[in-house]
Order: sequence, then C-alpha cells, then structure tokens
Amino acid sequence: MTIVHTAPKKGRFAPSPSGRMHLGNLFTALMSWLSIRSQGGKWVLRIEDLDPQRSKYEYARQIEDDLQWLGLTWDEGGLDDKGPHGPYSQSRRTGIYSHALRRLQDAGLTYPCFCTRADILATQAPHISDGRIIYPGTCRPAHEPPFDTTPETPHRHATRLFVPDMDISFTDTLCGAQRVNLATHCGDFVLQRADGAWAYQLAVVVDDALMGITEVVRGNDLLTSTAQQLYLYRLLGYPAPTFTHLPLLCNAQGMRLSKRDRSLNLAELRSRHTPEEIIGSLAAIARLTPDNAPCRPADLIPLFSWSKITPAPTIRI
Repeated sequence: MTIVHTAPKKGRFAPSPSGRMHLGNLFTALMSWLSIRSQGGKWVLRIEDLDPQRSKYEYARQIEDDLQWLGLTWDEGGLDDKGPHGPYSQSRRTGIYSHALRRLQDAGLTYPCFCTRADILATQAPHISDGRIIYPGTCRPAHEPPFDTTPETPHRHATRLFVPDMDISFTDTLCGAQRVNLATHCGDFVLQRADGAWAYQLAVVVDDALMGITEVVRGNDLLTSTAQQLYLYRLLGYPAPTFTHLPLLCNAQGMRLSKRDRSLNLAELRSRHTPEEIIGSLAAIARLTPDNAPCRPADLIPLFSWSKITPAPTIRI
C-alpha cells in the first residue's frame, strides 16, 4: 500500500552521466518538472553515477548545462550539492548505502551469493525473453530467515536480499493498478555486486527516501522494478513515493531512443533548435498543447495534467 505524504511535494530528475541526454530523457525531465511545479513543490537533480566505467564528470556537467539552457532549473541537488541532503551524486554516497545494507544484514535478510551471471542464465527457462533474470536461489541458505550475519569470506561475492513469495500491489498514475509477485518476478535480488558496486534498487530507494522525494516520474522501462523498490521501502521503514511511468519515446522505426542516437541528442538538437522549440515539441508529444508551437517550461505549468498524457508503453515521434 502506498503511504500518502503530508510533507511538501518534492520530485526529482536522476539522470545517468554516461553520455549526452536525448529527447526521451528531456521528456522525462520536463514532465517531472511540470508535475512538481504545478503543485508548488521542489525539484531535485540527482546524478546517478553508480557505474564507474560509464559515468563521467564532464557528462554530468553537460547535463546541468543542458537543463539550465532549456529553463528546467532545480531547487536542490546537482554536482555542487545545493541543499541539505547531499551529496547528490551517488558515487559519493557509499557510506549511506553501507548503513542501509547493514540494517538489512542485521535483520537477517541478506546472504552472500557466489553465482556468476552465466550461472544464473543457465537456469533460465528458454521462453523468458523480456530481459528479466529470475534468481533460482542457488546460494540461499536452506532455512528461512533470519539468516546469520553475513559471514566473512575470502571469495568475492554479491549480497542478495531474501524475497518471500508475496505480492506487491501499487497504483501507477498513468499505468493504473499493478500487482507483482516478487518470487516469480525476480527472486532474491542483488543489493551490492561482487565488485563492490551498489545495486540501483538499493541506491534509488535510500536516496529518494532520505531526500524526501514524494513522487517519482520516470520511463516505462522501470515500471517492473517498482515492486522490488516498494519491498525495500517497507523493510527499511521509509514512506513510499507515488510512481508515474511515462511512455518511452521511439523513433519512426519503433526503436527506443538512446544516447547512441545522435540525431536526437542535445548536441544535435541545440545546434538546430532554440530551447523554446524543443520544449514546444515535447509539450505536443505530451498532448499538453495542440501543436508544437515554441514555448517555455513555465508557460506549460497551468496546462499540465496527467490525464492528457497517453498511458502507453511507448510513443512514436
């Protein structure tokens, strides 16, 4: 059950600095910004740079410059840690994640896992084709939790969270009622990888909770991970935000936009269009306006409503 917040509304945009933003990233940023601005709330910019191989500081700075160029200003966050809940870059929050993990370990809900990705894939049924990997419980202790405190071991291992056979239900603003069985959807999932990197599921829950985020607006590709995150909110005693999963923008061929699609990334868009033209196009895609007439983000605040946006997995542009 989603807990209703009485605190001031707060939204966030949490891009990964692994390349230049594309039009789909901007669509998410604009809708999140408009939703929170229409409620008189605050907007947070968080840099999700958990992956050290792909994340770069210069990309993060470029994200900030692109958002400011478009008129999407934030109240809290960014690389300069504007606000009381910093740092706002995940790469600098490892101590915070360690504390959350220790709480779950002390509750006897985690265990070390020595399986490789190849080991897990070898157990998957051939009909599983949506990219999900369901952990079969190979390293799970034979008894039910609480497990002993995670033992010290000289071998590299991931840390997994025990997942019971239970349903998680929630209502998404656009996608409606959702019900997911954790055991059949994902199984026990990773909180920290064998190389020490923090898993997205843990980091995003801890960050959103401690930063006071009351609503999460993001792409439809993350809808299926919401149940795992709500389970973590429950275990850690955090109030859950509301969730809104936007349609993913696709090109004329039906392919989802990516940072490799240079024709629709910000480097190319900024060379050919004004900020107002880009915002106007996004407003038309969201059906906030009848055409793609140039406008500023602030012009759209009185026009914003989730009821206008197509509740679909994808939108071709």
